[in-house]
Amino acid sequence: MATKTTHILIIPYPAQGHMIPMLDLTHHLLSSGKFHITIVITPKNLSILSPLISAFSSIISPLIIPFPSTPGIPEGIENTKDLPPSSFRLIMPAFAKLEDPIRQWFESQSEPPVAIISDMFLGWTHRFATKMGVKRVVFSPSGGMALSVVYSLWKGMPKEGDQNGDVVFSDVPNCPKYPWEQLSPVYRSYVEGDADSELIKDGIWANMDSWGLLINSFNELEGVYLDHLMSCFGYDDRVWAVGPLISPNGYEGRGGSSSIEVDKILSWLDMCKDDEVVYVSFGTQALLTRRLMEVIAEGLEMSGVRFIWSVREPIVTQVEGGHGMVPPGFEERVAGRGMIIKGWAPQILILRHRAVGTFLTHCGWNSTLEGIMASVKLLAWPMGADQFSNATLLVDYLKVGVRVCEGSNEVPNSSELAHILVNSVSQDQVGKQRIMKLQSHALEALKGSGSSSKTLVRLVNKLCELKTTQN
Repeated sequence: MATKTTHILIIPYPAQGHMIPMLDLTHHLLSSGKFHITIVITPKNLSILSPLISAFSSIISPLIIPFPSTPGIPEGIENTKDLPPSSFRLIMPAFAKLEDPIRQWFESQSEPPVAIISDMFLGWTHRFATKMGVKRVVFSPSGGMALSVVYSLWKGMPKEGDQNGDVVFSDVPNCPKYPWEQLSPVYRSYVEGDADSELIKDGIWANMDSWGLLINSFNELEGVYLDHLMSCFGYDDRVWAVGPLISPNGYEGRGGSSSIEVDKILSWLDMCKDDEVVYVSFGTQALLTRRLMEVIAEGLEMSGVRFIWSVREPIVTQVEGGHGMVPPGFEERVAGRGMIIKGWAPQILILRHRAVGTFLTHCGWNSTLEGIMASVKLLAWPMGADQFSNATLLVDYLKVGVRVCEGSNEVPNSSELAHILVNSVSQDQVGKQRIMKLQSHALEALKGSGSSSKTLVRLVNKLCELKTTQN
């Protein structure tokens, strides 16, 4: 390790929506030339580091630690994308078992890290950092509004029925409110006294006590919520909004295998007219019911629009449990005007293609930012986690999205869905103008004099100061 660089330890959470922006952040930090970064990774997640290791082999070191054996997580599973949504929270206590091997590594270093940047679901790393005498920065893959709601939720600890209806977040700007079933499933699964639940709660509280906060967002998008986080949770001036974090490698190495080659997808899009294609994706985590899959297929078929539908295929036991697959015969009936991608899809490349004008999305934060950057019209259908907050931001506050449906239990009318799709492609010019304006703000934030670029420089300098302070 070159002594002129500052050593940082990065610990991502093994979920695609968390790891990908964390690695994009890591790329930016490495590009500054001021850091040597060690990144904690388990063996089966190692391949996602390949682009970074290839580009920065002399200043990045993977710290490979075996995934700990954990009840409820099958042997060989090390990423939430390979688990049903209900098992998402099991990874949190599993990763807490990495503290001892990380401590042993830490104590063996002649130049240990001066700071730890770790995911918001790894709150235990704040206590660990304090023991090691270094600073901990929380990385939030969620936006500022969603994080404000989450922090308020865990601070207030409301119970179902407490407010005789919606849970109102009166301490959050614009006072958002949500029915109980739309609150964080991690929070709703909390059981007082349960060891895993208490570990998760303590971790969220530890986040609020951490030295700083990194958010994949930008001032022009969520300034009021970034200010709220800074003023309410003790971060002083150490809230760094550095988004949108966009991979310089495009789609390379980000997701996995696809049922259709990227070149074939792009060739098909090349034959389409500008803005006539609807892209449909509900992310890597959501599994839709059989009925929802049927309704989406019916809506796409009735609409007559050109489309690409990215589908997460359920395994046999999930199908038996009611999760759906693409209906039989659908692909044949829409051949030529529709494309089904089973498995991972090169979403950034698809969204940025001139032929794609509409995005039917679950409102995951990465997808939200990618949609904004591509200036496509957004059709919001949140399914869980922070997605309801993101939909509120897009539809109700920023007016750049249209709400199609909410949750996996609500089933829309297929003809109404078809009407929304047709209208989005052919008529919604106001929505297009608004999203293009938001895209211009995002692009401006990333320029050298933009808010996110200047914030990144401020972050780099602040982290480098830590080495000087320790010396």
